[in-house]
Amino acid sequence: MLGCSSAGFLQIFKKYSFNPIISPREGFWWESRQTFNPGAVYVDGRVHLLYRAIGDDLVSRLGYASSVDGFEIIKRLDYPVYEHRVENMFCPLMSASGGSFIGAEDPRIVHVEDEGMLYMLYAAYDGLNLGVALTSISVEDFLDKRWRWAKPRIISPPGESHKNWVLFPKKFKGKYAILHSLSPTLQIEFLDSLEVAEGFYIRSIFDEGRILWRHFWEGYVRGVAAPPLETAEGWFLLYHAADTKEPGKYKVGMMLLDLQDPRQIIAVSKYPVLEPTEKYEHEGFKPGVIYVTGAVVKDDDLLVYYGAADNYVCVARGNITELVELLLRERRNYV
Repeated sequence: MLGCSSAGFLQIFKKYSFNPIISPREGFWWESRQTFNPGAVYVDGRVHLLYRAIGDDLVSRLGYASSVDGFEIIKRLDYPVYEHRVENMFCPLMSASGGSFIGAEDPRIVHVEDEGMLYMLYAAYDGLNLGVALTSISVEDFLDKRWRWAKPRIISPPGESHKNWVLFPKKFKGKYAILHSLSPTLQIEFLDSLEVAEGFYIRSIFDEGRILWRHFWEGYVRGVAAPPLETAEGWFLLYHAADTKEPGKYKVGMMLLDLQDPRQIIAVSKYPVLEPTEKYEHEGFKPGVIYVTGAVVKDDDLLVYYGAADNYVCVARGNITELVELLLRERRNYV
């Protein structure tokens, strides 16, 4: 039975035999060094990926690729589709963030139910501050490759470092919900509108050293991975954490949140379900890192898209029904 041991948990996801599915390309100045941490959305019969790309100028931009089966890339644009504009690009105090000195990082893109818009949260880095930005684009423009993004708004407080915020793909009593922290508590902000005014900020408290559940393997909770996915039993959520035995690695756990009140945790996995084991996950800018930023359900398959070693885009497949059943069996472990 899957899940009876740590090895059983790691058998839940099968990494694609032909990973990586996206790698840096020589001759493309904007993505010649690193391609990783993709957002994913399933629209119009295919999986669309927006991935972080770093090139010769060390600016982080977003590229586009798509797949019909969720594995083989059939379309990949030769130019970036999103760039976060920063006024001061040559501050002498700049330091690198994941290989770049400036730009848009780690996109999470969501199609909110019954809306003709796609919303994207991403980490915006100006060389000094790492904040969370919100933008949007119509589904029509997105599918037609007209990259008319709304003006981004930084929605995390200035002077604070924040990342790994996700939007639920469904409203709760007419309100949008942004999950912005897992530690020391699960924190969700409910908003009447995503057309936020300049100067609006979500106050978030994050402490990766504190665990909000009694658990088994995490030493530090890094934050949410991909946006939540709705199932009949609850909201399925993946998250990043560091193992107490291997603190230098990023691993992935899973949890189930209440459908009506996602602030309530139903269950948490006893062991990590994804961890770096392959060569391509240990050879790159940041060895030993699996960083999930996108996930879609296609039929009964859960396709998880992640950055490997901060250098490549990879995919793993699991069965969403089995994953939820496993979490429900582990419900007794959550206190």
